[in-house]
Amino acid sequence: MNWWLPLKGSTFAGPIDGLFTAILIITGIAFVVVEAGVLWFSVKYRHREGRKARHTHGNLTAEIIWTAIPAVTVIILGVVSNVYWKRIKGRDSVPADAYPIAIHAKQFEWRVTYPGPDGQLGTDDDFTVRNQLHVPVNRNVVFELTSEDVIHSFWVPVFRLKQDAVPGMTIRAWVQPTVTGEYELGCAELCGMQHYRMRARVYVQSVAEFDAWLSEQIQEGAAS
Repeated sequence: MNWWLPLKGSTFAGPIDGLFTAILIITGIAFVVVEAGVLWFSVKYRHREGRKARHTHGNLTAEIIWTAIPAVTVIILGVVSNVYWKRIKGRDSVPADAYPIAIHAKQFEWRVTYPGPDGQLGTDDDFTVRNQLHVPVNRNVVFELTSEDVIHSFWVPVFRLKQDAVPGMTIRAWVQPTVTGEYELGCAELCGMQHYRMRARVYVQSVAEFDAWLSEQIQEGAAS
């Protein structure tokens, strides 16, 4: 059932798509059952000449059943969702070896800062590019999200990753890309009149290509 979903581009995609599909099937079944019941009752208990209405005060067994089934279903979905939440956004979920990239959102652009040769953000050898996000494939990457003005939302559909960038806060979100290619980064929060401009390109590259691009940027920065 993934033909209508975006490409699975990270290790998060499989579990997220599975949970999404499960919820869609459950709610789809509920919709069909409820609508079929409405139609059946509309026909069975329609007005007929000579038939008097019969009042009822309910059925305790039926009420317990139709309350218990949704309650148990929601609890199960909540438990499963919590497992994925802890894996993706838990306090200690970011792998220790994740490559750090700082992403600063402002109206209406993304500023992406990479560490220089020392591999650490916040030092003099960092460099920044606008509206381009380059990441190595099959390697853990952690994004340090900040915002200059209003709430923005970092969203890469193929990664199945969405995280708000909030003014005054630094929020970390991580991912492990699994498929090379060029994708889209968008803002999933209405952030102003030119919200449509909050777009950037995401380049998932092989490790060799990423290292070559990184070296080129560092050399250009040194030359300037």
